[in-house]
Amino acid sequence: MTDINSHYQNNFGEKYAQTLPTLGEAIVEVLQFFQCTQLYGVGGDFAANLIAAFKDGLQLSPSSNEMHAGFNACGHAEINGIGAALTTYTVGSLPCTSAAALAITEKLPVIFISGAPGESEISTHTIHHTVASSSTWRAEYDCALESFRALGMKAERLQGARAVGQPNMAAERFFQLVVHAYLNKEPVFIEIPRDLVFQKTQALALPESVDLISRNTFVLEGESFIAEHIVEKLKHAQYPLVFIGENVKLNRQLREQLMQFCHKFNIPYATTWFAKGLFDEFDSLCLGTYNGVFSSSDNRHYIEHQADYIIEVDTSIHAQDTSSAFNTGTHEIDSFSNKTVIKGTVQNQQEIINIFSSLLVAEIDRCELTLPAKSFAKIDDLAKFDFHNLCSVLNHIQSNSEKPFIYLPEIGNSYFASYGLTTKKSSIGRSWLTNPWYAAMGTSLPYARTVCKTLKQQQSDDVAVLITGDGGFHFQLNELIHFQKEQLNLIVLYMRNDIYHLGKSGEGEIYHCSTPEFDVLQLISAYGGKGHHCETVGQFTQIFEQAVTESQGITLIEVPADLDPQYQCDEIQMLNLYIQAQNGNPEAMQRWQKLKAI
Repeated sequence: MTDINSHYQNNFGEKYAQTLPTLGEAIVEVLQFFQCTQLYGVGGDFAANLIAAFKDGLQLSPSSNEMHAGFNACGHAEINGIGAALTTYTVGSLPCTSAAALAITEKLPVIFISGAPGESEISTHTIHHTVASSSTWRAEYDCALESFRALGMKAERLQGARAVGQPNMAAERFFQLVVHAYLNKEPVFIEIPRDLVFQKTQALALPESVDLISRNTFVLEGESFIAEHIVEKLKHAQYPLVFIGENVKLNRQLREQLMQFCHKFNIPYATTWFAKGLFDEFDSLCLGTYNGVFSSSDNRHYIEHQADYIIEVDTSIHAQDTSSAFNTGTHEIDSFSNKTVIKGTVQNQQEIINIFSSLLVAEIDRCELTLPAKSFAKIDDLAKFDFHNLCSVLNHIQSNSEKPFIYLPEIGNSYFASYGLTTKKSSIGRSWLTNPWYAAMGTSLPYARTVCKTLKQQQSDDVAVLITGDGGFHFQLNELIHFQKEQLNLIVLYMRNDIYHLGKSGEGEIYHCSTPEFDVLQLISAYGGKGHHCETVGQFTQIFEQAVTESQGITLIEVPADLDPQYQCDEIQMLNLYIQAQNGNPEAMQRWQKLKAI
């Protein structure tokens, strides 16, 4: 190292050489600049130098496995705008490809960092952790890089100095990759050779703030004409609607603008399924989520029978069957004729921000309309508690609680049932958090962990509520050890039927995820939590409200979920029918066609 430094001194002088940081120091500086000070990961030999370099400037939180580390980072990006995961070479990084796919589909800036063999180790020898057998004809070091690239994301290995006296540019390249992730809302994968971590790299002169890197070098022309067109349309509309898409979720400025616009001119708004939880659904102007036949009948009336002009804001570029009523032909907004559709086509949706900046100062008459007041009736305490009334019961409890509930539904029945929940505005800007687009089972607990850690750091009274079936819960329950260790508060609704029910098309053993002999209450006790079994609405309400009041550690509420259709919500019944029809079940196909004809 001394010899290398002397080369820098000889070439550029001693003052310059003294300004050079190590690569590890520069990486810490870059991540701190983006306020990404929390990394999730699993330690390993090739990552050991990175861990040592990060320990004083970043918070390193262990995860139960590398895939969960990636999901933790995705959850962190959802609520903080950026996330990061740290793993070792290939055996650690490859399990993160599932989380990387999630980050791509959900447009999340996640920095996947992996330790890698040192540049001095690269030769004709196959190094442990490489993906190669004893009969391989050549050493292959790029399997992880190629795997992440195959997902369509940037994946690079940083490089050391290539000329004597010229320090490497690894820190600058790391910064540019993080900038790419941040501006384009997509993940990047970065391998860092372990022998570069403590080597000197060129010093960075970072901007004064993150805002300076997010300013576009150009703005598309014509926004003023679009704004004028919308103003003219609103002059002739009695019942307008703003329909908000999922692409606004990481743009706080745009979300705030949209709410200012709706409230200034008294215009109702609804969101796509994938944008659920971004706004206060107790707001008198909020019509909740809309998805054709799968939508609440109360909210559908205004959208499908009254609205005469719709402003559709930043919905998906490509039509998504999940958020288009599964192609039933019942998504009225898709075919609505008097509509202005605005898609975000430049970084940070700047053209949409410009349009609404103009609309907020335009001469627009305030709409003279009043929506029906929201009501949340109490369910009979003696009634069976199950998926069919889960949302009604929780909505009644939420309407009487000052603490906002942040719902984290697991993919499966819990996810589709959760669309009937009415959410309050939370302190972290999200009140419903899941991975609906990619829809990978096993993310709710990692997501919940990032939410609970954030609530604890902010000393917030908001309540994290995980809703899961037993199948999804068993995928990931090893993550509970970190809830116990970090003393996080979480309520778990464990809907138990011992099978994978959503999409079930037979009675095969493969659909069975558990056994009646499994005692989940004892399991929760081992994690330092409290477990309860309930079967009626009254029992559930008492246990849940007590957990909200006490807010101490893990509370799991086990609820027997009956397979009888009368105890399933409409969304679950329709989705199971849809899946069976898509799989070619003749009876289901006939019933589905009848549903489409309604």
